[in-house]
Amino acid sequence: MQHQILQHIAQVITLDTSEEKEFLSILSEKKISKKEFLIEPGQEVPSEYYVVRGCLEAYYLDESGNKHIIQFAVDDWWISDFEAFFSGRKAELFVEAVENSVLLEIQKSNLETLYHRIPKFERFFRIKTTNAFVALRSRILSALQKNNTQRYIEFCEQYPQIEQRVPNSHIANYLGIKPESLSRIRKDIFQD
Repeated sequence: MQHQILQHIAQVITLDTSEEKEFLSILSEKKISKKEFLIEPGQEVPSEYYVVRGCLEAYYLDESGNKHIIQFAVDDWWISDFEAFFSGRKAELFVEAVENSVLLEIQKSNLETLYHRIPKFERFFRIKTTNAFVALRSRILSALQKNNTQRYIEFCEQYPQIEQRVPNSHIANYLGIKPESLSRIRKDIFQD
């Protein structure tokens, strides 16, 4: 588990052994069962989470009770209600386990201390946040510019093998289409 997150970090920054130890010392392991909530609206969000193993989804419910999936997080991804995490406001999203999951939790207070003690972590998390922003913008533009089939293909590229892990209705929800439309898209793609 520790090796996995250190490999993840090594893709962006280089740490010496003492820096690795210090980073690992501020992480806590968290196990969450399928259908269990990690975050619910109204809660404070003092932590973000690295997914060691499993699958989670972040979503909100509109005034009519309709679910809108914002993000999936699978192995080697980060998840939280990031707006609440960064702003200090209460959560607006649900973050729920789609599978039994193992996470590494890092609290914001520990993260701020880490930035001062090992400044290269500020670079690591800035790059991760920038990449997340770019991915979100790309998703918005894709929804505005591309048809459902193109968006589904992009989804499969972004989340390889997720179809074996997440119910089809969740994928359709994430794409903003009906499950029947997703079935038609898949049928058309696999007939070609």
